[in-house]
Amino acid sequence: MNVIGARLTPPALGTTGCRGGGTLSTPAKPAHAATTPDHPPGAPTTGRRFRGWRIVAYSALAMAMTAPGQTTGVSVFIDPLIADLGISRTQVSTAYLAGTLVGACAMPLVGRAIDRYGPRRVIAATGAAFGAILIALSFVTGLVGLTAGFIGIRMAGQGALSLVATTTVAYWFDRRRGLALGITSAVGTAGISLAPLFVERLVSGYGWRQAWAIEGIAVWAIVIPLALFGIRNRPADVGQHVDGITPAADTPLDAPLTGWPLRKALRTSAFWAVAGCLAASSMLTTGLNFHQIALLGERGLTPGEAAANFLPQTAAALLVTLAAGALIDRLPPKAVLIVAMTVLGCAVLSARFVAPGWTAIAYGILLGASNGLLRAVESATLPRYFGTAHLGAIRGSAHTITIAASAFGPLAISLGHDLTGHYSTALFALALLPALAALAVLLARTPHSAARRAPS
Repeated sequence: MNVIGARLTPPALGTTGCRGGGTLSTPAKPAHAATTPDHPPGAPTTGRRFRGWRIVAYSALAMAMTAPGQTTGVSVFIDPLIADLGISRTQVSTAYLAGTLVGACAMPLVGRAIDRYGPRRVIAATGAAFGAILIALSFVTGLVGLTAGFIGIRMAGQGALSLVATTTVAYWFDRRRGLALGITSAVGTAGISLAPLFVERLVSGYGWRQAWAIEGIAVWAIVIPLALFGIRNRPADVGQHVDGITPAADTPLDAPLTGWPLRKALRTSAFWAVAGCLAASSMLTTGLNFHQIALLGERGLTPGEAAANFLPQTAAALLVTLAAGALIDRLPPKAVLIVAMTVLGCAVLSARFVAPGWTAIAYGILLGASNGLLRAVESATLPRYFGTAHLGAIRGSAHTITIAASAFGPLAISLGHDLTGHYSTALFALALLPALAALAVLLARTPHSAARRAPS
């Protein structure tokens, strides 16, 4: 049965279709024998250690540096901003909503830039822009400047830098792509989760303006050198092969990447099934986290106990991301996506029955586990289905949907509470979203392998 869960043969290297109906080519590189008597197919590419795992470490660090643009990193600044700028919490929330939505619109352009210029240049440019925006935020005096700053940090940090970091890893791995992306996401998420502890100390010790400036300088000092001296676009740039394994003897080292053009990927039910899962997870997780203190307070938890629930969420997300990253290399994506949506639905429903004690911990574990599962499967599934030639553009479009959905989560839960006077009814209705996403996955058809497609 031709469904989304079927495993595809990895795309063969060769000429591929690209935007405008032409062909994709790469600059000529020095000749390099694909195999030698000492290096038959399946053997390490060169005598040097495979650089891919270093790329994983660099990409994980780049992901961690997205923290100033993530909700957890921004949350530390909210109360000082309200006090110093004389604006309301609703105005700050609206500015953040606008920043998230506008920032999301740029992701397809960022994805196309990755395909055209390579991750290395995009990371360097993003790091330069991200740092400058953070420094500019230290000079804001009103709501308009704050909104513009939110657009910038959500676009550059939460969006572009996160997108390019994970896409870079996908170029270096095929057989172990899930494991590599799982490690990248887990380590990067750990850094993002720890960042508020350091940022809070900066805000308390130096003030919010100086804290934003220090963050900007830190992004410059870490991300730009990381791109210039650490990141390489693909294995052929350093005389190596994907996974560090020599392919067939007739495969040239500098063979172009293969894959579906964006416009054709967007016509498949598989893309929209994955995007639907991402949207459901992003919307519900952001909404639940945004209202966590009030939501769990309604169930009898103190503000301290409600805030502490982020700990089991983070721990579960890290562990499950690593485990799912390894499993996705062996299991069909369909199965993992459906499990992720099932766990998310259970998490949303369980929030209606939370009480102080082990049930609150179980809720946190379920919510964190669903995030970990989806984070791992999305990064590995799109390159498996659509190849890597246009991976940036395809993932950029999916990222737009993910970020945009996150902007509506807090509003949906808030409106549900305002209409009914409590959170339970809203949670029951919203639990239908992951069920619908799982059904879409079940019904979606698997795209044909990119290797079998003629140039577009």
